[in-house]
Amino acid sequence: MVQKINRRSLLKSGFATIGAMAAAPFLAEGAFAGTPLRLDKASRVFYSPMVRGHFLETEPDLSKMVARIGSNENPYGPPPKARQAISDSIEKGNRYARTELKELTEKIAVKEGVAPDHIMMGNGSGDLLEKTALALFKNGGNVVSADPTYMSLIRVAEGAGATWKAIPCKSDWSHDLDAMEKAIDKDTKLVYICNPNNPVGAVTSTKALTDFCSRVSEKVPIFIDEAYIELVEGADNISMVGLLKDKKNVIIARTFSKIMGMAGLRVGYIAALPATLDAIKKEVRGGGSGIACTSVYAASAAMDDIDFQNSTRKMNTEAKTYLYDNLKTMGYKYVPSFTNFVIFPINMPGKEFLKKMVDKGIIIKAMDIKEKPYCRVSIGTMDEMKLFVSALQQMS
Repeated sequence: MVQKINRRSLLKSGFATIGAMAAAPFLAEGAFAGTPLRLDKASRVFYSPMVRGHFLETEPDLSKMVARIGSNENPYGPPPKARQAISDSIEKGNRYARTELKELTEKIAVKEGVAPDHIMMGNGSGDLLEKTALALFKNGGNVVSADPTYMSLIRVAEGAGATWKAIPCKSDWSHDLDAMEKAIDKDTKLVYICNPNNPVGAVTSTKALTDFCSRVSEKVPIFIDEAYIELVEGADNISMVGLLKDKKNVIIARTFSKIMGMAGLRVGYIAALPATLDAIKKEVRGGGSGIACTSVYAASAAMDDIDFQNSTRKMNTEAKTYLYDNLKTMGYKYVPSFTNFVIFPINMPGKEFLKKMVDKGIIIKAMDIKEKPYCRVSIGTMDEMKLFVSALQQMS
């Protein structure tokens, strides 16, 4: 079944177009990086019933960009210990890192408080979102999630033949868990929850989410995407991995791409009940065999570099606070974010805003939510945020 869910079948499914988007492959992220996406009648990228994305027909010359703050990357990584580990392990690049990967899996299991058979490694969490979707939706069904949210799992599920029940976020942009539960029916194969949620940056409280997962996982598996959880400050947001001790049917995704600064090195994992992982592995290749030897060593070293993680969190908060202060001064009403990005409504068409930023050497994301234009800007270094604020001031 996996072999059937390829680029050609996705094109046939209507979730891609030839033409304008073929000239803008850089717009897609995660599992769909490099894959053209569907456009609506206004030539915007169709992300969800509530969200449309803007793009430029010509890809920016990256050599002329002074601030690449559009993909939620960590501007400070990889950590020093990871860099050293990569250097030291290059000479081992002729070998498969089977033993080292097993050791990394065991190390992660200790961190998460579960047995190693509860962990499945992958090339970043996007790889594992995609594999989960392929495995669970090979015979159709539906997936329930918030709208807006991160789209990789949903897009692959739809490509495999599933339907999507998109539940609008609440007024504070948190998940409407009551409405999501009511949307579950006999054909629901999975509930997907990104917390903190991308692209809005909001969190759903630990208590509400714990209660929801404990109860609803008795009916249907729940996938909790925690890519940004280690960046959270000032909110009640605890990992749902502890539910595995109570044998709850939850799948928790984590990545080394954000606080660990390893987006280009591609390491991530999911934690779930062994039976759940076995069901996924029956349909797709699991175990992280595609992770490069150098990335395995880097990931292990990054876990030990606590100083780097703390420093990243601190500098992210400082740069975000600087952005908040300036947005307030300029009259922009941002959505409070617990991630390394901020979204706020803008006062010009999204495509025009995107072009003006690129002309100033700044890469951001522009989208329409409920037909209102928004900017999503990643938190870069303080210097990058100053460049963004200066550009924004000139445009206001």
